[in-house]
Amino acid sequence: MQTLNSAYRLFGSIYQEKRVLVTGHTGFKGSWLCAWLTSLGAEVLGFSLVPNTSPNHFDLIGSELAMDSVFGDIRDPAALQETWAEFQPEIVFHLAAQPLVRLSYEQPVETLHTNVLGTANVFEACRSTSSVRAVVNITSDKCYENREWVWGYRENDPMGGYDPYSASKGCAELVTSAYRNSFFSGDMSRLLLSSARAGNVIGGGDWAKDRIVTDMMEAASRGKTLRIRNPRATRPWQHVLEPLSGYLLLGQRLLEEKQEYADGWNFGPNDDGAIPVIQVVQAMQKTWNKIVYQIDEDAENPHEAALLKLDCSKARMRLGWKGVWNSEITFTRTAEWYKRFYETGTVITTEQLTAYIHDAGQAGVSWVEETGD
Repeated sequence: MQTLNSAYRLFGSIYQEKRVLVTGHTGFKGSWLCAWLTSLGAEVLGFSLVPNTSPNHFDLIGSELAMDSVFGDIRDPAALQETWAEFQPEIVFHLAAQPLVRLSYEQPVETLHTNVLGTANVFEACRSTSSVRAVVNITSDKCYENREWVWGYRENDPMGGYDPYSASKGCAELVTSAYRNSFFSGDMSRLLLSSARAGNVIGGGDWAKDRIVTDMMEAASRGKTLRIRNPRATRPWQHVLEPLSGYLLLGQRLLEEKQEYADGWNFGPNDDGAIPVIQVVQAMQKTWNKIVYQIDEDAENPHEAALLKLDCSKARMRLGWKGVWNSEITFTRTAEWYKRFYETGTVITTEQLTAYIHDAGQAGVSWVEETGD
């Protein structure tokens, strides 16, 4: 993928020619992150399971990505150690996980093994590889003990988890804190470790099972009616590029050896992004009129949080991060991506990344500097 928007200098050009390892690179967020990193001139290696859906975003954009892949399981410590030793990464973005709440009810042990012990395995590989200077561990807003508060959770609120997935993410945060305090702290530490928690992330190219946007777009593409099982559930919706900008900004600060950023961080939308599912569907109908729905609530559905918001004031005040696309633009861009794909076979990931960077420059966000070109 070619360098985008030469009129801007992004993240202080710190990723140029950096060796960056991304776990979970074949997933939805991981593939978008790799697209951005390669456009920044980074030398990227991905470590992940093979994609488990067809189609999938990674395969659709893979020919554009100047990167290599290792297909393996983070539950295999030997495979991690071998990959790290050969590639010698300077920074690691850890996204590999079992990411689905409903699947965690069916596979609780596998979920815990992947999301908790797998995370520890990644940290061990980083600890034994002297080239690694920074690690950004991506967890989830579901790591918090959710009390259905109307206000957002802050980074110092207790970890928790009603379901196996949420519990696994809370445990992953505790593992992160333990490794930071035990092995990656103090003035002499060569490695800085942070964690990042994001809300509901949407955008083009997500085909994971039991996700409302995926189900909506597939139904529209087939002329079918979408069944909405939990219309009043309120989530902090944001485009995938929003938290990715936070992850990259956080990685920049760690590579600059700023130890005060080795901590937990929330990346979520403003209050206008906390919207019930039914309103999300109705908003996307404005872009793609083939979206048709019916409400079909089911009391037998496993428990899912009705309300979950993040307080991102820490990231805004201390990291200088802020969102670029509001909820209206987010829903429009997401529906547009799928509409173009299903109707014409066109993948507009690069087009949307370019638009996002341009809009970020216009908004004056901290990670964008104009070059005058």
